[in-house]
Amino acid sequence: MIIISYDIADDKKRARFNKFIRRFGHRLQYSVYEIDNSEKILDNIVTEINHTFLKVFDDTDSVYIFQLSGGCKVQKFGYASHEDTSLLIVQ
Repeated sequence: MIIISYDIADDKKRARFNKFIRRFGHRLQYSVYEIDNSEKILDNIVTEINHTFLKVFDDTDSVYIFQLSGGCKVQKFGYASHEDTSLLIVQ
C-alpha cells in the first residue's frame, strides 16, 4: 500500500494535484490518498511530480509518499474499519 499526503496552500494548485492523484487511488481523508502498491504506478506518480508539479510548488507546499510493506500493521477505526471487508449478500 502507498499513502500519499499533501499540503498545498494555493486552491488552484491543490485542485490540480488532487485531480491528478485521484486517478491512482482513493481518498482516505481530504488530502490523503491510498494507492495500490505498484512500482509502475509509483514511478508514474513520482515522474509526474518531478516534471510537472515541482515547477509550480513553492516553499509552503509539501507531498509525502509512504510505501508500506505487506508486513506493516494498519489499524482502522470508525468508518475506515468497514473498508476492505467482504460484503456478503444473501437473497
